[in-house]
Amino acid sequence: MTQDTTRPSPGLPTLGLGTAPFGNLYTATTDEEAAATVDAAWAAGVRYFDTAPHYGVGLAERRLGAALAGRPRDEYVLSTKVGRLLVPDPGGAGRQDDQGFAVEATTVRRWDFSRDGVLRSLEQSLERLGVDRVDVVYLHDPDAHWAEASTTGVAALVELRDQGVVRAIGAGMNRSAMLTRFVRETDVDLVLCAGRYTLLEQGAEDDLLPAALERGVGVVVGGVYNSGLLSTRRPPADAQYDYAAAPPEVVARANRIADVCEAHGVTLPEVATVFPQRHPAVVSTLLGLRDPGQVAEGVARAATVVPDAVWTDLEAAGLLRRTATTPES
Repeated sequence: MTQDTTRPSPGLPTLGLGTAPFGNLYTATTDEEAAATVDAAWAAGVRYFDTAPHYGVGLAERRLGAALAGRPRDEYVLSTKVGRLLVPDPGGAGRQDDQGFAVEATTVRRWDFSRDGVLRSLEQSLERLGVDRVDVVYLHDPDAHWAEASTTGVAALVELRDQGVVRAIGAGMNRSAMLTRFVRETDVDLVLCAGRYTLLEQGAEDDLLPAALERGVGVVVGGVYNSGLLSTRRPPADAQYDYAAAPPEVVARANRIADVCEAHGVTLPEVATVFPQRHPAVVSTLLGLRDPGQVAEGVARAATVVPDAVWTDLEAAGLLRRTATTPES
């Protein structure tokens, strides 16, 4: 790991590329498709790339590193995560990974938020990525590991930050309450909140977002489509929500939101993509994109000018919390 004696802000762009699809999330992709996706994102001006060992048990990191190879390292921001060590398991040959990725189970994940585990995880990530540094490191999904993650895990990341090895540290998960504890009780710079601050649900406004503003911690928002429910003009009958089949009442609510969007000439996924950036605590939005077509679509959605009447009509219909669209208050 190289060291930098300064501690600059990571300067996160407002739009980033999430690489879970590079790890064959739900369905397989290829090295060539991953490379083409990064090429398209780069050409479109995307300069923030987020990954994790969990995504395809290292496959996403390897593919992202290969796709970024040769590009000036100072021209993009790179984040990865720690908390799951990858351990070879030859006995898994012929079996499918059981955590949602279309990869062979010859590598397993072991939870480890100890100092040694954090350092080993980062070293292994750097090797897979083929770089000498990352800019941001998040503790990944510490849901059942608060005691260790908030003590030895954060302490190890603070040590790396103080040494100039990384520029910013934080935690990433899909529970706003625990992220709020990280903001209030530990020395983090950023948190990555997936699925809890979206056009469909704004629970993070009750805890995380005000705490982040108060403490000067940036919030990166992921999962803006709530597992795909908001990713099309109309949610399909088999729509997913929060990594499971969407309940009928949730699908109905998404359709009511889509009605309002369409009445003003915009689409459900366009409004869902723009929505998080309305809050002053949100510094960046991550979109998990699988191919160049999705990149073009995602970048266009992020640039959509949403009429103010969309927000006011959603509020009037009880489909959006009023506080969600009035950050200046």
